[in-house]
Order: sequence, then structure tokens, then C-alpha cells
Amino acid sequence: MNFEEYAAKPVLVAAGIAVPKSQLATTLYEAGLAAGDIGPCVVKAQVPTGKRGKAGGIQLAASATEARAHAGNILGMEIGGHAVEKVLIEAQCNIVREFYAAILNDPETKGPVVIFSTEGGMDIEEIAAKTPEKMRKASVDVRHGFARETADQLVNGLDLNGANDAVAETLVKLYKAYATNDAELLEINPLVLTGANEVMALDCKFVMDDSAIKRQNDLAPKGTPDKLTGLERIGEGHGIKYIELEGNVVVLANGAGLTMTTMDVVRHYGGQPANFCEIGGEAYTKGKAALEMVLAKPGVKSLVVNFCGAFARCDVMMGGLLEAWDEVQPNIPVFFSIAGTGDEEAIAMLKDKLGMDPLPNMDAACKAAADAANVANEVVA
Repeated sequence: MNFEEYAAKPVLVAAGIAVPKSQLATTLYEAGLAAGDIGPCVVKAQVPTGKRGKAGGIQLAASATEARAHAGNILGMEIGGHAVEKVLIEAQCNIVREFYAAILNDPETKGPVVIFSTEGGMDIEEIAAKTPEKMRKASVDVRHGFARETADQLVNGLDLNGANDAVAETLVKLYKAYATNDAELLEINPLVLTGANEVMALDCKFVMDDSAIKRQNDLAPKGTPDKLTGLERIGEGHGIKYIELEGNVVVLANGAGLTMTTMDVVRHYGGQPANFCEIGGEAYTKGKAALEMVLAKPGVKSLVVNFCGAFARCDVMMGGLLEAWDEVQPNIPVFFSIAGTGDEEAIAMLKDKLGMDPLPNMDAACKAAADAANVANEVVA
């Protein structure tokens, strides 16, 4: 779950990180009142996406009149597919230096990684690609947390205008906020040193682990739910976890981990998954809805079904899927991989119902689906 800036910054404040004075506004009148109270300010579009500045969604205002004018231009604009319905009126500050700080889940170490750079306020992806030496990183063992000593080492030797201690302490506080709030990402860009020698967060990007939504009862209502496509809304209505992607190889598998692995293997063989859709657990009872949904995406060229029986039996899942087959009648090439508990029964059902044999393993099924989709693309071209 994403949090807009106005909802993310209180997470930093609770951890002891300073932020500028600000007020949220949804109308020009509110924007003018806030600016009158705050003084010279920044009018900032509130949407759960980046690149607001490049889109014209962040403007400096020297007066309440100017703030109202900027709010009038920003409210109603669209940034990254999100309509701007509110703005944050935030006090300007005297910036001496800009830094970048973030903590995110690292797929390589399977744990958090703390990142710091002296190149704050810029396109951090570009910095990481062109000058990776300017990005300092420290992996964190969640059993021990992020110690001040490690933070000191991370900024050691950097010229931070004498703010090394304050920055190190801020990084420790940032990790505290990350851990306390079940974050997947907590980013400050820029983290600034002001003319008053204060380290302050001028922006905050916060993404919370969806699995923690039920646990974070006070925090979760302040987040911004993901914007769903039409098919994703259908999946939500049926209680099926479905994420629409840009590819053309339909993926159906049981269990989130197996589904993501299947998608990775499809990519490995040159295909592009069209979706994430797992029909494990009770979802096998919704085979018709799942099949209709994944095949409704325009331009799909092939389907791979990957069943691995463990807690759920392959034959039970196959039964749920085959019940829907006659009604849905897929008209694209379909490839099966079946292994685990109940696999012999499931294979017999597949042969009896559809006259098909599964491929020897997941690799073979994913490769066949990727190849079929690519051949179909060549024919169209």
C-alpha cells in the first residue's frame, strides 16, 4: 500500500525525524488560508506516485495569493494516472545541502538495505545507473537491527558540511520507522541540511507491506489503495488475487510463490506474463471466474497452467478448472505442468476431459507457452 506524502511524513515525525510545517488543502480557499499561516511555501500535489516536480505538481509560492493560483493549476491535473485532489502547503526552508536516504527490501540479501547518497533531490535511478559509487549501502540483519555504529560507518569520510552525526542518527531513526510500520520502502528525497544546521526530510515515500494492512489498524486507513484495472476489480470482487501485466502469456498457478516462479520462468524463455493470478487455497472453487478473467485480457496468445500439489491436491484443483472449461472454451494454446499430491489423478482427468498430456515439468510448459506466444506475434507482424 502506498502513502501520499502528507500521510507518510507523520511516520517520520513519530520516529523523531524533523519535517517542515505543513497543512493539507483540498480547495483554493484552504490553500490560501494555509499559506497565510505558513508564509513562503511550496504547493505540492498529493498523489501516490513520483515525478511530481517534472509534471508541474510542485510549485514555490511567496504569498497566499500565489499559493492559491498554484493550487488552482495543480488541483485537477493528472500525474502518473492519478487525479490530484489535494495539495500540501509546506513551509519553504533554507537548503544548504541535499541528500538521499532510503530503506527498502533487498531481494539479494532477503532483508532490508539502507541506502545513502550525497546526490539528493535528483533522479536517483539515473544516479544509481551512471555513478553507482555515489550510492552507499548497508545490509541489515533484522535480528539485530540497524545500529548507530553501522550508520556512522555508512557516512564515514563523506563531506556532509559537518552534519555526519546528525545524518547517521537520522538513518537510525529511519530504520526504526521502517521496522515499526512494516514498510517495504521508506525513502527521503531530499533529506536536507538547512541554514540552521538542522537535518530535515522535505519529502517522504512510504510503501507498506500489504500483508501488514490488517495489523496496522491505525495506519492503514491513511494509505492510498492501488489503482485497479477493470479486470483487477473483477478479481477483487471474486476474492481472487489478480494483477494485470503488460505481457501476452497467461499464467495460472497455485500459491503466490509458485505463481511468481512460473512468471519468472516464462520471462527466462523470452515470454512476457500477462498476469499474476493464483488459484490455490479456496480459489480453485472459482475456476470459471479465474479462467474468464485471465483470458479476457486483450491480446493474450498462450496459457500455462502450473499445479504443484502440496496442501492442495492437483486433482482437486484440476477438477475446479475443468468444470469451467466447457463454458469458457479457451481459444489459445494451453500448456500444463502437473506435479505433487494427486498428480496422477489430475493427469488422468486432463486426458479424459481434454485429450491432453501435461509437459514433463514447469520449465517445459513455460518454454512452450513463451514460444507459442512469440510465434503468434510473428504471424501478426
